[in-house]
Amino acid sequence: MRRSPTDVPLKLWVVLARAFDAVERHSRASIARFQLGTTEFGVLEVLYHKGELPVCEVQRRILVESSSTTYVVDKLVQRGLVRRRASGSDRRVTLLALTPAGRQLIARIFPPHAAAMRRAVGALPARQQAAALRLLRALGTGAAERLTAKEADHDHD
Repeated sequence: MRRSPTDVPLKLWVVLARAFDAVERHSRASIARFQLGTTEFGVLEVLYHKGELPVCEVQRRILVESSSTTYVVDKLVQRGLVRRRASGSDRRVTLLALTPAGRQLIARIFPPHAAAMRRAVGALPARQQAAALRLLRALGTGAAERLTAKEADHDHD
């Protein structure tokens, strides 16, 4: 039985999900070596690379539920890796930053994690990695725009 061209988008979705799962397993295994969960690592990593950020920006960048982020940040604060402080300009905003211990930890563990992720995507040669990056960025942007347009259409119903 031949596949119809309309099956290609569905097949792309399945292949994309499987590829993400395979690469994500590399990430989880790498992070687990450091006795951290993926969300904990994500919080430390984004603060390491972006500096002090509001909690809502950290949540947006690591793509997890806000309740999960609050729990994880609480744990990181208790471990002395992250500190909270109220924003001077808006008391409703809480800022997060690495403590010196948190900075020292992520500075030590990020390079081996980055190497593990390079190995995970190393199944593709550099030129194909660059092409995949362009294609997946376009796919993500297009999908987000279509979702926004669909939501706007529903608002007018």
